[in-house]
Amino acid sequence: MSEAEDRKPRSDEARATFDPEITSEFAIPEGLAVARVSGESETTSEFAVPKGLESAQAEEPEGSAFNTPRTYSVKDAPSAFTPATGVPMITLITDAPWQDRMRTMLRMPVAERPALEPVVRSEDEGPAVPRVLDLTLRIGELLLAGGEGAEDVEAAMFAVCRSYGLDRCEPTVTFTLLSITYQPSLVEDPVTASRTVRRRGTDYTRLAAVFRLVDDLTDAETHLSLEEAYGRLAEMRRNRHPYPGWALTLASGGLAGAASVLVGGDVLVFIAAAVGAMLGDRLAWLLAGRGLPEFYQFTVAAMPPAAIGVAFALADVDVKASAVITGGLFALLPGRALVAGVQDGLTGFYITASARLLEVMYFFVAIVIGVLTVLYFGVQIGGELNPDAALNISSRPVVQILASMVLSLTFAVLLQQERSTVLWVTLNGGVAWSVYGALHYTAGISPVASTAVAAGLVGLFGQLLARYQFASALPFTTAAIGPLLPGSATYFGLLSIAQSEVDKGLVSLAKAVSLAMAIAIGVNLGAEISRLTLRIGSAGKRRAAKRTRGF
Repeated sequence: MSEAEDRKPRSDEARATFDPEITSEFAIPEGLAVARVSGESETTSEFAVPKGLESAQAEEPEGSAFNTPRTYSVKDAPSAFTPATGVPMITLITDAPWQDRMRTMLRMPVAERPALEPVVRSEDEGPAVPRVLDLTLRIGELLLAGGEGAEDVEAAMFAVCRSYGLDRCEPTVTFTLLSITYQPSLVEDPVTASRTVRRRGTDYTRLAAVFRLVDDLTDAETHLSLEEAYGRLAEMRRNRHPYPGWALTLASGGLAGAASVLVGGDVLVFIAAAVGAMLGDRLAWLLAGRGLPEFYQFTVAAMPPAAIGVAFALADVDVKASAVITGGLFALLPGRALVAGVQDGLTGFYITASARLLEVMYFFVAIVIGVLTVLYFGVQIGGELNPDAALNISSRPVVQILASMVLSLTFAVLLQQERSTVLWVTLNGGVAWSVYGALHYTAGISPVASTAVAAGLVGLFGQLLARYQFASALPFTTAAIGPLLPGSATYFGLLSIAQSEVDKGLVSLAKAVSLAMAIAIGVNLGAEISRLTLRIGSAGKRRAAKRTRGF
């Protein structure tokens, strides 16, 4: 063997030894001889097939899990995930209101949501993620505290994040907790922030201002920066309510008086119900100033109207005492929370719906305790209150329509609505009672079905008005359902229980619950019909329908 052949490398180790360009730390240093062990495999990868398995694999039958079928061909392999017709592309109508676009995306599976191009508002390096999440949570807090449904709150939070270019965000809304998670990419850690909603108050003027802010954020031509959004949010918190306290007290009295006229009262009944409701309102404000929970506030507020009705019965005054008490209950029934709770349940937010309905139940129990306490002592001292008076409500179309409009007007003031929306909700309340009276008193249809149809029209018209003004639908629907609230059924059920007629009382209370559910379902159904008929959202079939079928 020649000297040149002796210097020729005979293996990878030798090649690595004599190659001066190799700088890997795993290379064998020059001059170090490594003896090869005979019989040892050079393959050290954990993916290598062990020695002896090749023959065993070749002997495996065709049906083995470790062997592909003989007829298998890569060219003719079936598609794993993509159907033969391709994946249908989901498109959104760009000129639709942001509520519908975001709601449509939230109802889609995450993998099927259309991706938007990220938008950088002010910083070249991208949005400040923690500040965007904080702004999103603060906006969601104002919406949830104002009584907005959980799905609408999630849609608003989703819209704020996407307006600043945060695509992979997932908002979560419960009754008292808001959280949002943003993942920059599939390989980066997610960023999560949360906020607790400790106080809830009714101010639809602030609610409308928040909706305008979100609408400006989602508008590509507005270019609202983070600092400007924070400034507008701080201005909303500093703004005072549009109506002073004395106006709210007068509105509470006007609502109770109008409700008493709906159930057959006259001028004297109107005045008595209004005085009782205003006394209850002032007592509730007094307890609120002392820090007592709302349960006790509702209990005390329900007592003055019941006491005035019992006083009329004891004095043997020719006045419908039942109408006085019924009118006072109208100002206390939690219709807003009931509609929001049922809406959350219908849209799949069962935890939030359960919490809202539990809150409604507590308020209702508080009203029951307050009224039953007064009625019990009134019956014991000789007060004659007739539960059968519920069957003798006279039908006065013109007077009742005007009373329903006054009721909706005063209810809108109690909800702190903007003055520009009060006229619309007043007309919507008059339409609701007109439909209910035509179906129930004229056509003879059951009160539950008549209430459901009237509430459906309220939801339909409210949604149309909200879309016209790019605002929330709550200011146009909540006050309009006031004339439909089951005040008389609640009162006569409580009166029957106070007179030891428990069976009759439970039947009347069950009717009140049925009417309340009919109102809530009707309002939600009317809003969904509005979105469905106007074809705003995703093109074609709504894919989110699978979520509520149990699989």
